[in-house]
Amino acid sequence: MGSHLAGERKSISFGTDFELDASELELRRFGRTLKLERIPMQILLILIERKGQVVTRETIAEQVWGKDIFLDTDNGINCAIRKIRQVLKDDPQQPRFLETIPGRGYRFIAAVAEDEMDSIVQMAGVSESAAESDRVDEQSLPVLGESSRWTHRAPSRGAAWPIGLAVGTLLLCAVGFAAWQWWRNVQGAGAAHAIRSIAVLPLQNLSGDPAQEYFADGMTEELITELSRIQSLKVISHTSVMEYKGTRKHLPQIAQELGVDGILEGSVIRENDEVRVTVQLLDGPNDRHIWSESYERPLHGVLNLQREVAEAVTRQIRITLTPEQEAMLNAPRTVDPEAYEAYLRGRYLFSTQYTMEQPLRQAKSYFEESIHKDPGFAPAYTGLADAYLYLALFRHVPQEAGLRSAREALQKALQLDDSMGEAHDTLGEIGWRRDWNWEAAERELDKAIALAPSYPCAHEDRAEFLAFLGRRAEALAELTRVNQIDFGPSAYHTEAGVYFQLRDYPNLLEASRRGVASNPNDWVDHYELGIGYDGTGKLPEAIVEYQKAVELSNGDQNARGSLAHAFAAIGNRADAEKILHDLERKSKDGYVSPYVLATIYASLGEKDKAFQYLEKAYDERSLDISWNLKPDLRIDSLRPDPRFQDLARRVRLPQ
Repeated sequence: MGSHLAGERKSISFGTDFELDASELELRRFGRTLKLERIPMQILLILIERKGQVVTRETIAEQVWGKDIFLDTDNGINCAIRKIRQVLKDDPQQPRFLETIPGRGYRFIAAVAEDEMDSIVQMAGVSESAAESDRVDEQSLPVLGESSRWTHRAPSRGAAWPIGLAVGTLLLCAVGFAAWQWWRNVQGAGAAHAIRSIAVLPLQNLSGDPAQEYFADGMTEELITELSRIQSLKVISHTSVMEYKGTRKHLPQIAQELGVDGILEGSVIRENDEVRVTVQLLDGPNDRHIWSESYERPLHGVLNLQREVAEAVTRQIRITLTPEQEAMLNAPRTVDPEAYEAYLRGRYLFSTQYTMEQPLRQAKSYFEESIHKDPGFAPAYTGLADAYLYLALFRHVPQEAGLRSAREALQKALQLDDSMGEAHDTLGEIGWRRDWNWEAAERELDKAIALAPSYPCAHEDRAEFLAFLGRRAEALAELTRVNQIDFGPSAYHTEAGVYFQLRDYPNLLEASRRGVASNPNDWVDHYELGIGYDGTGKLPEAIVEYQKAVELSNGDQNARGSLAHAFAAIGNRADAEKILHDLERKSKDGYVSPYVLATIYASLGEKDKAFQYLEKAYDERSLDISWNLKPDLRIDSLRPDPRFQDLARRVRLPQ
């Protein structure tokens, strides 16, 4: 509709105090602009243009959405008419503007300045023949409910010629209307297509309080999580869409960059214990409005609100839900408002800073607070499990204690809700990294994807796991799926991780270069770039990246171990030994990975010491064993040794 309104500014006066600027799609009363969204505004223009006539729901649907659009237009029309009446303060029982004709459509009954009608027709993008065809249609059909007043009667001869003329006129108008519709559909080709992929842009925080940004971002992530459970719908990850927060880019450009058919955008206002969310669904490539709705709920019902939105979106785009998905979306859920707030704060920190110790510890505290406030809130347990797992992976807590706490949290989460793909994904990670149970790990990762097909972490973890197993083709296919839904930091880490496991250093180098360019302050990207340089024989460049990783991570042990390896490789034994001695001193007061110490001894040529620490890492089932033992170039000097072959057999290391 908007494409027909460019050009000269035209104002339409109706009633006694309303003015509609058709070129700008702006409604005013006494000079004050009234809020009315695009779809209701389009429908209001169509009704005004045909003032006094019945406009059928079918005509409205074709004019606004197109003839062959695969959408639930009935709900869209109902919602739009309701919003028009709200802004006009029009009582449907005693209408002044919009009259409902039961079973037929609507009629605009207020006065409109007659000299403005021609310009309305032009700006509404409707041909005269189309308008005329509706008028003939209105005059030739009975009003539903009055069929008893219509009886068959043979026409007199004198009436034959007028009837024939009327029929001819009707046919002519019908042909004209069909031709116009054909032209309109050709012009709008591509707009009427099924939506099978969607991006949820960051919800705007309209509370007026910048401190509530975490709430809007958290609501965005949770809405994406709900939609990611839907089969046959590709949903772009939260980290990817956050790149568009506050963007001025046009929707077609965003849709093209993200590779989606549909875009969901909106706003959220949180006031005390009430939350109001307004969302609208758009055909992204064609910038066409499809559907919009507002939801206002008490905060304890926000989980139901999210599922209502997800269910409404699937209904609008005609996605068939499985019985399990229908049951999931219709299951009532409540949450303590303070528990939900703490959970969103925890998720916000975990999603944005999961590689750093302090944000991870703070996220853990928020998840614990959420559980304390509402022990029945399953997602908080999954969040807590993730926090503990990553604290253990990065050695910020003792691995045994951290993973025990993660398992306990997951067990409770699945007792409360076994349908959470996030929980099964974390179980798969633990099965791989801690239990060395490849079969159980693959089973859980597959289940996570079955329950949440667009959950990016499950695809990312599965891609790396398949690469670890040596199933290169499957790993790269999974990586392709990752790259379709996630364009954020986690996707860069995954691509680098896959190539690391495959020992494909040229591709690792390219992937990590892209990661550093996108996230120059992320230490993991610099560390992976260092490995890429190291593996391709560019040791001076590797040392620079390893040093950057050590600096940004505040001394990560793996980064320091790799720096020591690179120093030893270029003959700088003194600096390598200095790093070794620093870590050994630290091990007296805190935890230092025996695997990392083994890599440094191996780099220095001290094989017996290296195997001594590898055995210690095996005994404690170090998380480094499953990730590093197969691809790690730092221990290549140990691989021909029978002791290494024996260790690989006990670990069940894939060939």
